[in-house]
Amino acid sequence: MQKKLTRIVAAAALAGALVATATAVAPASAAVAGIKTGLKIAIMPKAINNGYFTAWNKGAQAACKEIAAKCTYLGATEATGPAQVQFINKVIQQHYDVLVISAADQNAIVPSLKKAKAAGMTIVTSDADVAAASASARTVAILPSESSRIGTAEVDWAAAAAGSKGSVAILSAAATAANQNAWIAAMGPYLTKKYPKMSWVGGTVANSVFYGDDDATKSTAQFDAILSQYPNVAAIISPTTVGVLAAAIEKKAKNASVKVTGLGLPSQMAPYLEDGTVETVGLWNPIDLGYVAVYAAAQAKSGTFKGKVGSTFKAGKKSYTVVKGGIAYLGDPFTFTKKNIATFKKIY
Repeated sequence: MQKKLTRIVAAAALAGALVATATAVAPASAAVAGIKTGLKIAIMPKAINNGYFTAWNKGAQAACKEIAAKCTYLGATEATGPAQVQFINKVIQQHYDVLVISAADQNAIVPSLKKAKAAGMTIVTSDADVAAASASARTVAILPSESSRIGTAEVDWAAAAAGSKGSVAILSAAATAANQNAWIAAMGPYLTKKYPKMSWVGGTVANSVFYGDDDATKSTAQFDAILSQYPNVAAIISPTTVGVLAAAIEKKAKNASVKVTGLGLPSQMAPYLEDGTVETVGLWNPIDLGYVAVYAAAQAKSGTFKGKVGSTFKAGKKSYTVVKGGIAYLGDPFTFTKKNIATFKKIY
């Protein structure tokens, strides 16, 4: 019965994960409701040399094909605000109609986004948003799940791996990454309340964070720094695909006993789930994030979607509703384990 249930759950999850890839083969149509054809759209990740954003762009390009838009994937090789600002200024100069962007810095890029908006460009953030106080700089944010759900899920994964006891550290991306910071803020009180035998290595969640800046080499060094400072750490949570992969590689190389979990691409994490280095990681489908963001931006530029709270828009066959803060969420993160990774590593 348990095996049958597992197969049913995996099949249902696969169906959901395939939504974006299925739309990728849909023919381009000039008759997509409420969308102008020929829009010039810039797709800008935090950093272009990142497998997560390669998948994100795959979804964006699928949507671009469907709506007959002219889309360009461009950006910096380092995930920093100043580096991203240079490319925002570039798309302003080149008179793009739309910018879909994952914010590398929730504050530093805002002045440039406001310039782009003043120049007539429609801005949609996807994956990572600007600070709440600067929400007017974009039309809507397309985010994976509510921050509290992502943060608490990661704590549950760490607790399950560590037997609900011991200390925990966090290997994050950049200190300025709004999405990382929101997830981490949700982790703090949840761990101490739900898991009384667990604690943060620095005494508080804020003091337990090490920053790898979404760089593989630096993330590896920070993983080693955690083990050096806290040799008895029970678990490390890395809410970044670059960080969790670096941690898994280094854990295996050192044969370290610390449990590793976080947000990882199934295609990258499969070897470490399959050999038992890591028990659990999770993620949403980044393909969907890019796909939905392009649809939202194109409809906003076409004047059929305003981004107001309570309003809806369609992407493919699904409808999305804007909630408080000008945000539309995809849904809950999905959990990958040794039992289901073979299916998902083929998708993204």
